[in-house]
Amino acid sequence: MTASAGPRHAMPPSTTYAVETHGLRKSYRTRRGRLMAVAGLDLMVPAGGVHGFLGPNGSGKTTTIRMLLGLIRADAGDIEVFDEYVPTRLPDVIDRIGAIVEQPKFFPSFSGHKNLQLLASGIGAPAARVGRVLEEVGLGDRARSKYRTYSLGMKQRLAIAATLLKDPELLIFDEPTNGLDPAGIHEIRATMRGLADSGKTVLVSSHILSEVQQVADTVSIIGRGRLLAQGAVDDILDAGSQESARVGIADPARAATVLAEAGFAVRSLPDGMLNVAAGPRAGQSATDLDLAQITRLLAEHQLYVFELTPVRADLESVFLELTAEDHLGATSRAPQ
Repeated sequence: MTASAGPRHAMPPSTTYAVETHGLRKSYRTRRGRLMAVAGLDLMVPAGGVHGFLGPNGSGKTTTIRMLLGLIRADAGDIEVFDEYVPTRLPDVIDRIGAIVEQPKFFPSFSGHKNLQLLASGIGAPAARVGRVLEEVGLGDRARSKYRTYSLGMKQRLAIAATLLKDPELLIFDEPTNGLDPAGIHEIRATMRGLADSGKTVLVSSHILSEVQQVADTVSIIGRGRLLAQGAVDDILDAGSQESARVGIADPARAATVLAEAGFAVRSLPDGMLNVAAGPRAGQSATDLDLAQITRLLAEHQLYVFELTPVRADLESVFLELTAEDHLGATSRAPQ
């Protein structure tokens, strides 16, 4: 593991994995020399459920996925998919994998059903699968509509349906909600959740951590091609970022001064509220914020709160905490 403080929450050894990588490395030649895209990545994707592969643009997600699919070769390290080494043994497992790495091409004047019929014929999938997969992604009622009439979300769901024609056990989606509106994002999330609930493994990459948090069971978070955290979403959040509270008060400026002088970390929010977290002099650990202490301290200064709401960490705040020391993330220039 290569993160500066060590990745959080490695998966339990008893877990069965659909995908494992060990010491995975990939660099590219640039005008300025070698640029490391993936740097010793140990990735573990449990079989079954949705696994979020998360990190900012340029963190190495797409490079890793291309190596998993045998599209590019690793410089070093091992890849196992269903216990078979990739790319050497990829032909033995390829039919168990469905993937969307780039937007597939469909005929605009053909219906969704006709497009999938042609694809099924080309890859040797049973014709009977076409209607089944369209139902599976929620396109049964639009199966006979022309592809050009589909919304972006529907087009993406048709792409997912195409990956299901051979009934794969592992589905790999690279940024599947890019460019979609909120309704389309919701549709894709529901589709991924439904696939996972049916027993499949869904590996989904995204740079929008809050989006995947709503559907993922487990996650791996990377920055600059390095593993920063890995495990069950709830475990990472529980052990993750600093607890804080949203505080509403009539005189936020004075309240901020009182709390800061007591050692709390205070910042103003755009809506006039305060975000308050335990500071180094507040007599609390970073993950054990005492809300009663906040109200008591303010009341001693005749300041009375009208709102006091605990704020739970999300994956984005965990990521920002993990990358704070070495400025990984959005400033990374590594290729995807």
